[in-house]
Amino acid sequence: MTDQTSNAMWGGRFAAGPDAVMEAINASIGFDQRLAAQDIAGSRAHAAMLAATGILSHSDAEAIREGLLTVLSEIEGGDFAFSPALEDIHMNVEARLKEIVGEAAGRLHTARSRNDQVATDFRLWVRDQIDAADAGLAALQRALVAQAEAGADLVMPGFTHLQTAQPVTWGHHMLAYVEMFARDRGRLADARRRLNECPLGAAALAGTGFPIDREMTARELGFDRPTANSLDAVSDRDFALEFLSAASICAMHLSRLSEELVIWASAQFRFVRLSDRFSTGSSIMPQKKNPDAAELIRAKIGRILGATMALFTVMKGLPLAYSKDMQEDKEQVFDAADALMLSLAAMEGMVRDMEANAPALEAAAATGFSTATDLADWLVRELGLPFREAHHVTGRLVAAAEAKGCDLPDLSLAEMQAVHESIRADVFDVLGVHNSVASRTSYGGTAPARVREQVAAWKERLG
Repeated sequence: MTDQTSNAMWGGRFAAGPDAVMEAINASIGFDQRLAAQDIAGSRAHAAMLAATGILSHSDAEAIREGLLTVLSEIEGGDFAFSPALEDIHMNVEARLKEIVGEAAGRLHTARSRNDQVATDFRLWVRDQIDAADAGLAALQRALVAQAEAGADLVMPGFTHLQTAQPVTWGHHMLAYVEMFARDRGRLADARRRLNECPLGAAALAGTGFPIDREMTARELGFDRPTANSLDAVSDRDFALEFLSAASICAMHLSRLSEELVIWASAQFRFVRLSDRFSTGSSIMPQKKNPDAAELIRAKIGRILGATMALFTVMKGLPLAYSKDMQEDKEQVFDAADALMLSLAAMEGMVRDMEANAPALEAAAATGFSTATDLADWLVRELGLPFREAHHVTGRLVAAAEAKGCDLPDLSLAEMQAVHESIRADVFDVLGVHNSVASRTSYGGTAPARVREQVAAWKERLG
């Protein structure tokens, strides 16, 4: 395809085509070919609307719509020759359509511009990614709920500052991530609702004088309504920024879970066993089993957050309406979406396959004076001490146990009474880790009964 042919596609004003450097910087077909299915869906809807409004004959519209299906089939079958000289997916499709149906193809672009066309294509593509990400998150939630159900009674240490704080249940810990990913799904759903307006018919920036039916094309493409302002329609990329922002928060959550899996799988913790499917070995150390999948997911936040900042930077200084800078919107979004979907799939597999090491978890839960808060609560509840005094007494008991080299339940009653004479033998009923978690029955608490309630609620919600 010659430069003159490329020039002919977008107007007669220029006597000479762009040189090689201009062609290279101007062309987007190397990446926007990923919009092919959405581009063809938008063109088919546009052709149907042009025929319904009498702008295009029904015979031409039918030929165009059938020809577009042929083009889509060629693209999906790998038989389509994309040309950088034709710049973008729109011109590549239109040029091939002309070869198939002839001059009728030239009528397809009536009452639209590449500005509203790409805005529509990109919204459709992002909408598809939101739906795919939501499905991936739901699958991950189901895997976490299955872990929670299996470990509703399993005791483990709960941490603050990565220091042992209080005993919790494995199920409660798993459900914390279910809640996080639910918020991610909510953000994606919110973004989808705002995204779901159709720019097609906004044309270059001012609308069109043709009697088009924008409601029809919006319905045909599954949008809730057409966009209300043509300037905004072609220059808006908020929908992509919202998707990237939600993806960044989700990737951060995935990174936090990855960090825990990396720590938990270490020889020092031994809290979980990760399956061989999501681990690798060392080229020199035969004993190693590395949690590489978790580490790579942990790193994906860098790509996704970087894409978010890149698009913010592209958009921040653009006056209305369309500027060619906006061609730099897609590669970042494509890369971020790929990274997010791969991370979700890998995390879902890891969570499904991992095995909690119950003895190691329970042993760790009983260390670090994890039931000190239970002791302080008992002093308040049973002896009527003000909490600050109970806190002080408990601190002295912790110091006594530390000096003896034991944990709180291992102190004798006499040793406890030496700190506070009113302490009774039934204090030991609250010091075991199982007693501790069972007592946390407040709504949202770690008690096994509460965990099972939440598991049942989530199973019903997730289907």
